[in-house]
Formats: sequence, C-alpha cells, structure tokens
Amino acid sequence: MITKIKYIKNLAVYKDFEWDKEVKNEKGEILEFKKTNIIYGRNYSGKTTLSRIFRAMETGKLSSKYDNPECCIKFNDVSDVIQDDFTTHKKQVRVFNEDFIRDNLRFVVNPDDSIEPFAIVGGDNNTIENEINVLKDKLGENEKEKETRLYKDLLNGSQIAKQAAIAVEAAKKKLTDQLSLKAIGNPHGIKYKPEIYGDQLYSNPKLLKEISVVKNDSYEPISDDKKSLLLKLLNEQKKDSILDSKRLNILFEDLNEQTSLLLSRKITQSNKIDGLLKDAMLWVKEGIDLHKNKRSKCSFCDNDITKERWIELENHFNEESSKLEDNLKILISNIKNEIEKLEDFKMEVKDKYYSKFHVEYEIINAELIDCLKSSKDALELLINQLENRLNDVFNPLAFKEPPFDKQKLIEIFKKIEQLNIRSNDYTKNLVKEQNEAKKELRLREIFDFINTIQYDNQTSEIASLEAVFEMEKNKKATIKKEIDDILVLITQKQNQLNDEGGAVDKVNEFLNSHFGHQFLTLVAIEFDDDVTGNKKYRFEVQRDGKKAHHLSEGEVSLIAFCYFIAKLKDIKTKGKKPIIWIDDPISSLDSNHIFFIYTLINTQIYGDEEFEQLFISTHNLNFLKYLKRLPGADITKETKTRFRHLIINRSDKNSIIKSMPNFLKNYVTEFNYLFEQIYKCSIMSNVNDSNYTEYYNFGNNARKFLELFLFYKYPDTTTQTQKIKKFFGENNIPSIFTDRINNEYAHLSGCFERGETLIEEPEMYTAAKLIIDRIKYHDIDQYQALVNSVEISFEQA
Repeated sequence: MITKIKYIKNLAVYKDFEWDKEVKNEKGEILEFKKTNIIYGRNYSGKTTLSRIFRAMETGKLSSKYDNPECCIKFNDVSDVIQDDFTTHKKQVRVFNEDFIRDNLRFVVNPDDSIEPFAIVGGDNNTIENEINVLKDKLGENEKEKETRLYKDLLNGSQIAKQAAIAVEAAKKKLTDQLSLKAIGNPHGIKYKPEIYGDQLYSNPKLLKEISVVKNDSYEPISDDKKSLLLKLLNEQKKDSILDSKRLNILFEDLNEQTSLLLSRKITQSNKIDGLLKDAMLWVKEGIDLHKNKRSKCSFCDNDITKERWIELENHFNEESSKLEDNLKILISNIKNEIEKLEDFKMEVKDKYYSKFHVEYEIINAELIDCLKSSKDALELLINQLENRLNDVFNPLAFKEPPFDKQKLIEIFKKIEQLNIRSNDYTKNLVKEQNEAKKELRLREIFDFINTIQYDNQTSEIASLEAVFEMEKNKKATIKKEIDDILVLITQKQNQLNDEGGAVDKVNEFLNSHFGHQFLTLVAIEFDDDVTGNKKYRFEVQRDGKKAHHLSEGEVSLIAFCYFIAKLKDIKTKGKKPIIWIDDPISSLDSNHIFFIYTLINTQIYGDEEFEQLFISTHNLNFLKYLKRLPGADITKETKTRFRHLIINRSDKNSIIKSMPNFLKNYVTEFNYLFEQIYKCSIMSNVNDSNYTEYYNFGNNARKFLELFLFYKYPDTTTQTQKIKKFFGENNIPSIFTDRINNEYAHLSGCFERGETLIEEPEMYTAAKLIIDRIKYHDIDQYQALVNSVEISFEQA
C-alpha cells in the first residue's frame, strides 16, 4: 500500500513539495494515506498532475514534457519508487484521468478513430472461470498479514527458512569471530605476535589452512617440554664458535705395565739382614737417615751403634733397593700428574651451547664426569699398589689390573667433538631453525585453540543447521513453485477468457442502467487483422445504430468513466486488487449524473472491494458530499483507520497537499457546521484564545444558519423578520434582540464603531442559547439529528 508521496519537485505546479513538512494533523503528527483517500482541490490546483504520477506507475514512464522532474512514492511493503523507474513496485495500478481517456478512447481526439478494445470474462466461459476460482481458492489470499492457504504456507515456510538462515549465520558468525580474533585480533592474535609465531601477514585464510594441517591424522603436536625449549630457542642470540677440545692422552697400558714391573721386581738376598727381610721395617731406613754421621747411640733404645752394625745396615740397603724405591716414587708421581689432568678436564660451559643442545650437553657431561671418576679411581688403585711396594721394597707384590674403560672415554670425546661441531654449525642455521620453531609453536597454538573452542563441535553444529536450512529452503521453494505453477495456469486460463462482446455489454449496462443513455451504445466490431489474419475487435460509440459524432463533453465523460469501470473487470485486472486513482470524473456533468458517478463507484468498486487502495480527487463540492457517504466514510472511529481526507492548495504557481480542514471533512453540509458553531457559543462559560473565533464569527454564522433553517421551516414569501418572530413566538424581545446581534455583528455598515470595540461575551451567549433552545422546543427529533451530525452526545446536549 502507498503510504505517502515523499516529495514532488519541478513537476507542473509542484515546485518543491515535501510530504513530511506539509501533511500533518492539528498535533503536528505526520499523516499517511489510508485504504481510501479523498482529495479535494479547485480546478488547476494540481489534481491531474498527481494522477499522472500514479499513471506513470501503470504505464512505466512519466511524460517527457516535464523538465528535470523529481518525485518519490513510498510503499509500506515494497521499495520506494522514484521518477527514474516506475516499474519496480510490481503493483497493479489503474488510473482514470484525461490521459487514460486520450489513450483508450481515441475518437475523442480523432473523430474517425475508435476505442481501445478489451475483454472480460465471457458468459460462455463459466467453466474456465470456475476452474480459475478453484485455483485461486487453492492459492488463498496474499494480502499482507491476512495470508491464507498456500500463501500462508509460503509465509510460514519463509519465516521458518529465515529463522534457519539466521541460526546458520549466527553459528557461522560466532565461529568466524573466534577465528578472526585468534588470527588477526589485536593484541593477542597470531598476526600481532610475530616474535613467537612468525608471520606478520597472518590472515583468516591462513588460519583455516593451518587448522586443516593440525586436524590431519599425520600431525603430532609438540610436547610442553619441547614447547619450552622452542620458546628458549627464539630468545637465542648468535654464539661464538666452540674451539676443538684436546683429548686426554692417558697411557693406561704403559702405566699398568710399569706398575706391574715394579711390583714384581725382586731384590738380591746377599748381605741382607734376615729380620728386616721378613718384616718390612721402614722405620729402620728412616732411622739410618736420622743417625748416620749424627749419633753414636740409638735415639730409641740408647744402645751404642757399632761399626759392625753400620756395615750390616749399609749392606742391607744397597743401591738396588734404592733404585727401586726411586722408580716407585717416580711412577707414583707420574700417575698423580695424570690424575690432575683428569680432575682439570671439563667440557665448555653449557651457556656456550645453544639451548637446543642443552639436554644433550647434560647427558654427555654426566657421562664424562662418571668416566673421569672411574678413570681416576683406576689410577688411584695403581698408586695404592705402588705405595704398598714402596713400603715393602724387598718383597715383590702381585699386580691387580684396575677396571679402566678406555674405549668409553674415547666415545665420550667423540660425542663432545660432534656436539661442538653441530653447535658451531647451528650458528649458520639459527634463523632457519627459529622460523621452524615459530611454525611449530604456531601449529601447537592452533591445535590448543581449536580444542578450546571445540572447533569440531561447532563445525558439526553449523553443518546440521545448514542441513535444516536447506531442507526448509527446499520446502519453501516447493510451495513457491506450486504457487508459480498455479499462477501460470491461471494466466493461461484467463487468456482463454476472450469476450470483447461481454466488455461492450458491461459498458452499455453502466450507460443504460446507471445513466439512462439508451440512445448511446458501445459496439464491438469484429475485423480481420491484416498482419496476422486473426479475428480482432474494435469498439465504437454509436447513436441510433450509426457511429456517433459530435459528442458533448458530458457524454464523453460518461462513456469514458463507464469504460474505465468496466475495464477494472477485464482479464488483466480482475482479481488482482489494483491501486485505483480516479481523477475528477464529473467534469461537465449535471447533479443527477454526478450522483450516478458516485453510485457506480459505490457499487462497482466498493461493492466487491477488490482493490488494494482507492484515491478519488474532485473539485466539486456536491460530489465531495456524496463521497462522504461511501461505506465507512462517515464521522466515526472507522474513518480514522480507513479514510484519509486531503486538500490541494495552490498559491500562485506552487501547490501543496494538506490535511483537509474539519469544516470540509466533517460536515455533510454547511448547515451542520453553522449549527455546531452556534451550539458551542451556547455552552461556553468564558471566552479565551482557543474559542474566541466562535464568538467573533457568531453574527455571520447565526444569520446564515437562521436564513437556511427558517427557509425550510417556513417555505413561504414572508420576510426574514417575520419568520424570526414566528420562530421565537409571541415574546418579541428574543426575536428583536437576536435580529440586532445577527445584523450588527454580521455587518459593520451603519454601525462602524462596532469595528473599534470588542465583542461582548454575554450578548453572544444569550443569543446562541435562545436559538438552540427554540430549535429544541419546536422539533426535538430535528434537534437530536443536528446534535448527532456534529458528534455531540444527545444526552450531553
């Protein structure tokens, strides 16, 4: 339905009209069109221009005679229509105006031309019509918020499909927002953490691609320990090269062999003291060193040391034993030096290695420490054996080879060398390794992320919702196809309804039955098309069986309007509930024909009410009076919901649309309006700014009302003064008082000083109450009808 004409610019008398600025009620609220719209405007005010805008929605184009026209029609159920495209609304629009007459009744312009033919449902096609009705019944109604049957099923299906689509979009949006936040959300998104995840150009598509990577069965996420190592790796700086470590060259075989030889070496027994041979008394050796050439007596026993004893001792500790002692001491010293080498040998400190190798470093270093300790223990076993021989140099000892694993030490040295090499080489590949670390960390982050948001559950839910949506969409499509198929079938059947004769009969029915013009008839003349050879029809107006010429304006108006009303029932319009605009259909018609035009509208348009919206414009107050009798157009609550009354005001070269003033809209005649004004004066207790006009205009209002009222009450030749006296009865005071107010306050002539003073309240109140009371006294039924006509409660009055 059309709600308003938003604006009209540069279009005939409409220079710069804006609906929202002009079409308002007394409270300043913007009004809109209703189902029925009655528009009053004087001749040349712009009624036909409005009808041409609406006819452009029927024909698809506006006249090219307008320079840079602009207009906009607002609907409540389809998009706005502007001057550049009058075909987008998809509404059925039918307009009666002078352009319709010129285009369809061409004989008006060219007397030799005919009338555009049309076809209605023929009398012989009742079967097809019944079939069409069955199909339409199956379709149901398609009026907004009143849909039935298939149209209701389609509406419900559309709503269900829409809800399913909304659910899909909501689920997708939730997941998309989560993915977007993880990919490019600032500051915690992957894109904004290149120091950990690498890619500064990370995006949503990249995240989706890598989600497919981590969801692959072949993907194995890194452990938490490895994650920690990789994070450390990202903090690595380039390190100096680790120098080659020198291996420990401990000749265990030689030391074992030397130890074994010294332990097994024997000392000759000649000139030996038996007691000292049997018991290695090392203190004797030390005692010789303490006493020789120093004491003659023994410091221990205080006995004299004889010369012979000195000779025995010297023979016992000869050069051979001394040499063995020296060799033992030298070997012990050498072994201790090797032990010091073992104690001093260490790997490079761990910090010189990249964190990538720290775990391996710890393992090798632990093995090295253990191996060095076991090597030291082995060397100390050699020293113990040598010291034992040194304590008993004259008696050989059996050699016990210590458990030394030289091969293990060699392998450890090799591991150290390989670690050093790899660590040094790693310097060259640090950036590459860090990039690989970032990728592994990124994939692990994505792996954790999709588990946290339950990515698989969400995608499964989306898939389920999409399946539901597809199902509901297919259901809707099935219903839509069924509707479309039925509409096509209806169109095909309607095309079979081709009864031009029936259309002629319908026009003649309106002409003869409604207007009594039996001497004018419309005739359908059959002829062969020169191009196709098919039978065609043309319409012709005849008078007394001959083509009519020199029709009056009134006759043309009658024929044209009957033709338009009949055409509303043609096969292209019937049943489609068009928007109808009727522009001033009573031109050059007398009052009787004006009533017949109203009757035709009331019965043929309002009778079936097969229209979406109706617009009627007129310049004729008599016709306007009849339009107020249309069903629901009286002054009731229904008027506010179904009818809109508007007026077109023209000032110089510019016209605007306004809400129709109450005196035009609310009263059947001016007589009712005048009664209301007098009644209001009769009940006012005081005068203020809101009601002053009733007092100011009282003189004129009362004079005109009494002239009308008394004329019908006393329809004879008596004077107005005499009628007033009859009306007020034997008491002459009210009649003289009322006549003075009516004359003096209706005219300033003869009493010019009245124009210089204010109207007095008591006089007006008294006169108004006298008039109202006498009407009630003379005819209570008429008084009640007058009260009801101006929406005043009779009980209240």
